[in-house]
Amino acid sequence: MRTEAILRALGDITRLRIMRLLGTMELAVGELSQVLQQSQPRVSRHASILCEAGLATRRREGSWIYLRAASETAGGSPLTAAVARLLSIAEDEDAQFAAQCDEDRRQLAAIRDARDEKAAQWFEEHAGEWDDLRRRHSPDAKVEAALREALAGEALGDLLDIGTGTGRMAQLFGEVADHVVALDKSLEMLRVARARLQHLPADRVELVQGDFLSLPFEARSFDTVLLHQVLHYAPVPGDPLREAARVLRPGGRIAIVDFAAHGHEELRERFQHARLGFEDDHLASVLEQTGFAPEEPLSLEGETLEVKIWIARRGEAPRTSTQARKVAR
Repeated sequence: MRTEAILRALGDITRLRIMRLLGTMELAVGELSQVLQQSQPRVSRHASILCEAGLATRRREGSWIYLRAASETAGGSPLTAAVARLLSIAEDEDAQFAAQCDEDRRQLAAIRDARDEKAAQWFEEHAGEWDDLRRRHSPDAKVEAALREALAGEALGDLLDIGTGTGRMAQLFGEVADHVVALDKSLEMLRVARARLQHLPADRVELVQGDFLSLPFEARSFDTVLLHQVLHYAPVPGDPLREAARVLRPGGRIAIVDFAAHGHEELRERFQHARLGFEDDHLASVLEQTGFAPEEPLSLEGETLEVKIWIARRGEAPRTSTQARKVAR
């Protein structure tokens, strides 16, 4: 009986803590192991019990297993959603449980911060090599031609290039967009991009330092947003996509160029990729949950990696912060 399985699954404090963490975001088993300070095999056993009870779902990405709370998925039942509400109430009412959950979230934040710092350091160290590294994993000329064709047919207007890197995308669209804002977190990257873009009129292109998780722009500031080989650096893809939706005007378009799901595990350590590409269904779901209407993706096969172009149009308003914790993880 499913009800009995759910109640049995909830009869362990570790599994309750896991459920609260999964209510925050989708997490890998290894990340849960670090936060809980328990062995990965032990955490995997707890995860299996939660999945068998229908409280969580899992998917493999290379050698990593990602978990998400079932109540956050499209197929979540009222029963599993009620469990999430019950645990939220329990945290409000039980001071000891609340303290443990707060500590778990602090541990998770520390892990995320450390990884962000490592990724930022890598960008600084490899800024000059960025274009060469990218060419090793994608056929640039073919991708750029396909991207220009995918975005043709209507004006680009004001374009935001998130994670501009060396500025290649801003250069590519600088002559056809009304205005281009090239944003990157790395000052070294922006220095490289500034050298590349110096031939464009000053009133056509602007370079800005910023983070794709907190874009330094007012809502509804752009007509087009571009993320070229950027989204795989986001542990939670819904976060930067929600920010992109916020700064897009109604009817505006987002273009995502990234890898299809793959198993090249070395990209995690060598290039700090948080995600080994994306499955079409998963990314379409995240886009819909963050206020976009996705189109059919384009596929460009390479020697080792398949590049995809996903185009989506800004529809309904992005979710509120409260809703955001429940979707797109």
